[in-house]
Amino acid sequence: MVARRSAPTLDDVARVAGVSRATVSRAVRGGHLVSGDTRQAIAEAIKQLGYVPNQVARSLAMRRSNTIAVVVSEPHARVFRDPFFATSVAGVAERLEPTDWQMALYLAYGGYRQKLEQFLRGGTVDAVLVVSHHDDDLLATLLEEVAIPCAFLGRPARGERMDRGYSVAERFVDLDNVVGGRIAGQHLVGQGCRRIATITGPMDVASARERLDGFQQALAEAGLEPVGVYHGNFEPESAQVQTLELLRDENDFDGLFVASDHMAAAAMAVLTAHGKTIPGQVRVIGFDDAEIAKGTVPALSTITNPWRELAIAATEMVLAELDGDPHGGPVILQPRLVARQSTE
Repeated sequence: MVARRSAPTLDDVARVAGVSRATVSRAVRGGHLVSGDTRQAIAEAIKQLGYVPNQVARSLAMRRSNTIAVVVSEPHARVFRDPFFATSVAGVAERLEPTDWQMALYLAYGGYRQKLEQFLRGGTVDAVLVVSHHDDDLLATLLEEVAIPCAFLGRPARGERMDRGYSVAERFVDLDNVVGGRIAGQHLVGQGCRRIATITGPMDVASARERLDGFQQALAEAGLEPVGVYHGNFEPESAQVQTLELLRDENDFDGLFVASDHMAAAAMAVLTAHGKTIPGQVRVIGFDDAEIAKGTVPALSTITNPWRELAIAATEMVLAELDGDPHGGPVILQPRLVARQSTE
């Protein structure tokens, strides 16, 4: 009887590729801390040996579910209609596709917040990527307590420092929203606006506060103050309500900074319906460089916000921690102005 040939192992792949077993393990899991040449040598060794990873055995041995939770702290109706979330989740999926990791979508608003906590404390997932969050979610505090690898899209509410050598509050990727708000304000001032109003995002979200701060800084540098600060919530309906309020206040404004493009498009529709010409009487600038900004009439000036790149960077941060490299600090991307007809 011919003895059955044993299946090739990670050690076999490491020997043929001329690298360590740990390096092969990282490469097979899709870890990013492996050079291109090394990854190619490992791929050739795997092909030569016919190595097939035993995912079930590995997951059991490492007590892993091979699942990363993508957490969104917003009502489900908004999650499935706002392109920010679709683009962000698509970015996560794009980065995880060539790896062994699977993602699962979890909501964290209302009653879902308690369900999420139960899942995390029960060890159902191996890591968490928070796509959307608010101050009162206390998600950073929860993730400190459960001591699970994580990253946030956007600066989280500050959690307590634990024994892992870093704070969850440092585990985020974000746009420099203060700079973005400053650029928006400076652009309106540079276009000759002197009576400028703003419609903000929700003040329990760091990005909304920071965009407002940057905008106010730009006006202060020009010796100006906003003629009105109206608080929206990133929903187009809130912009409609706040634009009507702005018109009722009769501030004779000539510039308007709106904290998201979807709100700005809604604001422009209200202004036009009430006889305001854009940019003749009011120059309008949004934020995000969303697809809708190209389709408004006139086309909307805006500030870039690379959602896909942020999502991929946050995913990289989580994968690095799962690979044993948890010390990467915040990653901050820089915005830029996209000037279109609404501010000409």
